[in-house]
Amino acid sequence: MTPVKTPEPVRAKSDAISVGAIEPAREAAIVEAGAAQVGEYLGHSVEGERLVTHYFASTHPGYRGWRWAVTLTRASRAKTVTINEVVMLPGDEAIVGPAWVPWSERVQPGDLRPGDLFPTLPEDPRLEPGYTDTTGAPDEVLAVIDELGLGRERVLSPVGREEAADRWYAGDFGPASAIAQAVPYKCFACGYWIRLNDSLGQAFGACTNEMAPGDGRIVSYDYGCGAHSDAVIEAPDHPSTEHAFDTTGYDEMAIPRGEAKTEQAKTEQVETGQVEAGHVGADSERVEDVVQAEVQEADAVQAEVEAAAEPPSDDEVQATTAEEIFDIPLPTAAEIEAEASANY
Repeated sequence: MTPVKTPEPVRAKSDAISVGAIEPAREAAIVEAGAAQVGEYLGHSVEGERLVTHYFASTHPGYRGWRWAVTLTRASRAKTVTINEVVMLPGDEAIVGPAWVPWSERVQPGDLRPGDLFPTLPEDPRLEPGYTDTTGAPDEVLAVIDELGLGRERVLSPVGREEAADRWYAGDFGPASAIAQAVPYKCFACGYWIRLNDSLGQAFGACTNEMAPGDGRIVSYDYGCGAHSDAVIEAPDHPSTEHAFDTTGYDEMAIPRGEAKTEQAKTEQVETGQVEAGHVGADSERVEDVVQAEVQEADAVQAEVEAAAEPPSDDEVQATTAEEIFDIPLPTAAEIEAEASANY
């Protein structure tokens, strides 16, 4: 069922018989759609002389806001009406599809995907005939023709050049872009800019700087960016860093155990008068050797005691006393204290 647009009402004399034929119009709508899909009466419109259209609401859930239109007419001097057509038309609240647009107007830039073909119209104003006949030309001539861009069936017309120039100049790589307005450098003075050889080269070129946003694109001569070849920053020579000395803090230096006892022994002997202050330097080596030997002996005893305290493994024979472990008699606490008092 194809929806038909409601025609504009015309000024005509209202026919009382046609306007009053509501029930015949309803019966015609029921015959077309069924009684369950024909709703209340919505009114009528005069289409012409003795030509009236009656409207009934559609109760179909998929056609909310649509209406049934029954057009009928009456012959001159006739007492009955004749049904012309029964169609469903959209109302003010009906959901309808957009107006049909040809495919050539629906396709937009960026819609072309891999494998798609976009044919060119024969009368495209952007193109004109090439007028270069290369039939029978030798290979040397054909090579020159290809290099000059000749031999094509159609080439860019003045209209196509003008449209391309306007589009490029007003685009993202023209002088009005935000990045071009933010820098004083322009592309015509940049070493990365290659001017086009065509007539468009008077205003456009290609960017070859991979760090620039226009790399591989057509940019105008007065476009610019921060990746210009003249954008050179002179780095100042920084002086060599001198050694810094921290005078606000200190580091705690741990003195080895033997050296600490040696210093302590020296101090005690000087204080108790066992060694005179004047002979401390002469006797320091002897005292240091004695203390060092005693320290080593005490460390060995401590290591043996700690080893004896560890539980033996199942593979070893258990010993009950330290003498059985080390096979030497251990000094008593009184002997160790007496020896230490005599040496210190």
